[in-house]
This record gives sequence, structure tokens and C-alpha cells, in this order.
Amino acid sequence: MRRIEAEELGLDAAEMVVTSTRQEIEEQWGLYDGFDLKLERKLRVRRRRGVSCFGRNMPRMVVIPPGMDFSYVKIQDSEGDSDLKSLIGSDKTQNKRHLPPIWSEIMRFFTNPHKPMILALSRPDPKKNVTTLLKAFGECRQLRELANLTLILGNRDDIEEMSNSSSVVLTTALKFIDKYDLYGQVAYPKHHKQSEVPEIYRLAAKTKGVFINPALVEPFGLTLIEAAAYGLPVVATKNGGPVDIIKALNNGLLVDPHDQKGIADALLKLLADKNLWFECRKNGLKNIHRFSWPEHCRNYLSHVEHCRNRHPNTHLGIIPSIEEPMSDSLRDLEDLSLKFSVDGDFKLNGELDAATRQKELIEALTRMASSNGNSSVSYHSGRRQGLFVIAADCYDNNGDCTERLPAIIKNVMKSTSSGLNRIGFVLLTGLSLQEILEKLRCCQVNLEEIDALVCNSGSEIYYPWRDLIADLEYEAHVEYRWPGENVRSVVTRLARGEGGAEDDIVEYEGVCSTRCYSYGVKPGAKTRRIDDLRQRMRMRGFRCNLVYTHATSRLNVVPLFASRAQALRYLSVRWGIDLSKMVVFVGEKGDTDYEDLLVGLHKTIILRGLVEYGSEKLLRNEESFKREDMIPQDSPNIAFVEEGYEALDISAALLTVGIK
Repeated sequence: MRRIEAEELGLDAAEMVVTSTRQEIEEQWGLYDGFDLKLERKLRVRRRRGVSCFGRNMPRMVVIPPGMDFSYVKIQDSEGDSDLKSLIGSDKTQNKRHLPPIWSEIMRFFTNPHKPMILALSRPDPKKNVTTLLKAFGECRQLRELANLTLILGNRDDIEEMSNSSSVVLTTALKFIDKYDLYGQVAYPKHHKQSEVPEIYRLAAKTKGVFINPALVEPFGLTLIEAAAYGLPVVATKNGGPVDIIKALNNGLLVDPHDQKGIADALLKLLADKNLWFECRKNGLKNIHRFSWPEHCRNYLSHVEHCRNRHPNTHLGIIPSIEEPMSDSLRDLEDLSLKFSVDGDFKLNGELDAATRQKELIEALTRMASSNGNSSVSYHSGRRQGLFVIAADCYDNNGDCTERLPAIIKNVMKSTSSGLNRIGFVLLTGLSLQEILEKLRCCQVNLEEIDALVCNSGSEIYYPWRDLIADLEYEAHVEYRWPGENVRSVVTRLARGEGGAEDDIVEYEGVCSTRCYSYGVKPGAKTRRIDDLRQRMRMRGFRCNLVYTHATSRLNVVPLFASRAQALRYLSVRWGIDLSKMVVFVGEKGDTDYEDLLVGLHKTIILRGLVEYGSEKLLRNEESFKREDMIPQDSPNIAFVEEGYEALDISAALLTVGIK
């Protein structure tokens, strides 16, 4: 279930999904909550006509077959069968040294090797349906008189030593050969090398034979393309990828893999009608380029260009890396990881160019530092080399933030007093900006000592040392696929559980913002869990993140790319701080996005007993996977602090995870 959810998340974010065949789209991706073929077509038509999709999105599915390398393929004229004559000729003095050994290995099975060859090449797997092929061949007298059958079913030494399924397939095949008395008409060599597979195709083509893939379901059908590259017409299952391949190559026939008479008739039709055989051979060789690597790349890049045209503001460039050591860099003062704590009204003027700003700032700091030995002036000359992230969800049973949060913030800051110049502090919370500011000011936490406030469950980032300016680049980043007002009224209807009252969940207008819609949840209300609600949203084409917070008394609906964990990664990239140098402080429970904060490259300090009321009961159904399935409790990146949470205890826990 974790893997399926990961794939659903991939669908949420994907602009385009590349599949090998159309069958994948209809019968595989169509099973996911995040993709509906009919809805995707409707939305595509609306976009083309310039009509609003009302915030709904479906990824576009495009069929681009895998590319193959045909440079090693040597096509020979099927009329030129001198090699074959020398192999099966009666003159034993003929020189056969130049012929592939695998040819002799196959031909030794046949009483009449002059007949065309029906070739089947696959694993000895029940799904490959070899037994139905043998029935079709054995019960059709005309087919037996017209052709030989070659079964290349992997390599074997002793059937009894093979896996159970393979052993059953091979044993059944031998029984059918005996039942229909097919000795001298069926070849089943024990061994072949991978390098000999091209020669097997060549042999079948020289006999003017046919390649067959009768699998019950074939996801793609690579062997069909290989056979076509050597000029072999094909008969293939109508279930799966072969439908697209035969349509593109026009070099064969499709059959129902359960219909043995249909299989026999298709083989007879290709083998008996030489004009049809040559036409299929010619079509296959002419169209095989559609499955080459150059064609694959052209198709892929054309679809990527289409996506770029739909999103002209997309930046695909790579940010140049900074060569100099982080601790020595003073060049980029706009970088948010440079924090200056200045006593007074001095502020960075964002309208000045970087060089002027740097010069004036250094001059101001020098003057202030030399005047009267003012000890309150602190000049941090390097970038942040690490981040301490407080993400404790401290709420009482009414959903109000408790005094424990500011107390923990103070103790975490004290625990690293010797490294204040190189450690930054970030607060991750489900509170709104106004709520967290009020709580911090009431508890006399110095706001300027915090580098970033990530509010409303990761939908907004503010920088206190820049007059609480919002990060506009982050806002633009999370804007992707945000349905905005279109989803506002939908949430209350979908989140309400069966038998729930109208006022069980209502919009909390006082804390809503443009990228976070908050909804108040009554105590004891019947509301849906996150996994159920997310499923219902996905099926309607709405891509959002959903978080129960404030001890289940509030539901935050934020953009798809907005979350506390994603905000942490954003800051890591923007500030150039490796995730392994970040420490996240959490309780033993929290909001429904709590688990996302425990996994990853960062270090985690779990403060036992800090959080009394979490929201995890509304995360997923009991039948789903458990937290223990995804978070190893014995991880070297996780340490625990017992109740008390003194600075010394926190420092000791930091040493445990390798932070000095």
C-alpha cells in the first residue's frame, strides 16, 4: 500500500506519464485514484478550447515505446537460402563450419527440416501460454504437415531441479508432444546463449517461418520487435502491448490466446499465403524504425516541448554551484542564509545592487562595533552551516497552542549557544502567521533569532529578520496545480463523514489565506480520514495536501507542493545547507503530516511526552500500513530526550546523532 500511495503521489505531481502501450493506460493506470481516462479527455478538450477546468488536473498519458538498438541487426534476403541448403543438404562433405552452431542444435530435432518454422521464444512461465500453442499445433493436421515448431524456453539441465512453475510448464509440454506424437516436428533445445538469439530469428526467417507470442497478457512484447527486425511475420496475443506493435508495424495477426483454433488458423494463413507472408515481412522491415532509439527520443522531446509550451515560465536550468567554502562567502548578501543581528533600525535596502549593499552593510557594522564597545552587535561572517528545526505540535485538547512550544524553542537555542553563528533556527507549524507571532511575543521569544517561520502546514514561509517578508519564490513554487477557490466549497462536502452534521466541519475564515484554506472541526465530528478524503479529491481531479492539525480541531488544505517536509527541502536548496546538517525536533505524535518529518537524511530528536494531543487517528484506516512499517526506531539518525527537555539533555541527544 505504501508503494501504491507513492505512485499516486507521482501521478499528483506528474505533468506527463510515458507508457509503453495503450493497454497500460486503460487497464493499469486506470486503476489508480489519481487517473481517470474519461475525465482526462474532457479536461484536455476544455484546455484546447480555452474553457476553465475549475482547478481540476489529470496527467497526460502518452505512448512512447521503448527504444531499441538495431545496429547489430543484419538483414539478409529471404530468397538467399544457400546457408540453409548447406545445413540441411544430404552432402555430408559440404563445409558447415561457417554456420551458427545453434542452427544444427535446432535442426537435429526435425524429420523434415525443409518445412517453415514456427518460432516461440519465452520463459517457461504459465503466463506465456506455451501449452495452448502446442494444443493448437497438435490438433491441426494441416499445420503439422506444413510447418515445424521450435520452442526456445530458456536453459535447463534437469527439469526436476527447476522452479515449480517452470518444471510444470516443461513437463506439460513434453506430455503434449508425446500425446500428439509430435516427435520430429517440434524442437526444444536445452541450451542457448543470449548471443545466439539473433541467429535463431535468422533461421526462422530463412525457412519463411512465423514468430508467435501467444501469452495470456503481454505488457509490451519486445520479442515481437526483435522478430520484425529480422524479417519475421508475427502472430501475437491481442491482450496488451502487441496490439500497438502490430498496429505500428502492420506485419502480422492478433489472436485470442484462449482460442487454440484461432491460433492455428492465424499461423496457417501466414504460412500458406506467401504473398501475405512477404507483405508482412516487408512492412515489418519498413516500419521497424518506429521502435528505434532516435525515434523514441524524438517523440519524447516533442512531448516535453509541448509541456514547456503549456508552462512558459518553467525554469529548467540548473543553478550554478558555489565553489568557495560556505563559511568564507560574503559575496551573496541576498542569500537568505546570511543573517545579521543588528541592534537598531538598520535594515537591508532591497533596491540597492549587491555590491553597494555589501559595502554599506560592512561599513555600518564596523562603525557600530567600534562605538563604545557595544556588545549587543553580533556580526555573523559566514553562511548557516546547519539548521535546527522545531516542529513540535503542542496543542491542548481544545486545539490551542500551549506554552510548551516557546519553552522548547528557548531550550533548543540554549543547547547550541556556542554555535549560534553557524546554526540557524526554523519553526515549522500548522498555526497561521498571526497565531504563532502572538504566541511567541506573549512568551517573550526573540523573533529575530529565528531564521524562518513556516506557517499554515508548510504553505507559507516568512523571514522575521526581513520584516516578516513572505518568500514569493516559494509561493510561486507551490502554486503549481493549486485549485484555489475551486476547491474551497468542495472540501466541506467531501470531508463530512456518513451521518455527519452540516456544522461538523466549517470554513475557519479568520485564518484562511490564498494558499491555505482552514476548516474548523467540531469535537466528536464525523469527518473522513486523510487517506479517504485524499482519494475522493484525486478522483475529481483536485491535487492538494490535506493536514489535520490543532489536535484534530482544524483541517488545513494547502497546495500539492506545500508541506512542512517540502518546505524544509526548499530551504535546503535555497540556502545551500545539506539535509544531513539539519536537526528536526518533534514530539512522539503530532499533526497528520508528522510522519513526513521523521524520514529522510536529516537528524531527528524526539522529545518524549512533549505533545499530548496528536491528530494521527485521522490519518489513515486501520487496514492500511503502520508507522512502524516506514520509520525504523533504531535509526542512527533518531535520538530521544526524556521529559524535562533541558538544554543539557538536548545537547546530549545532539551528540548521539553526530551533531557537535
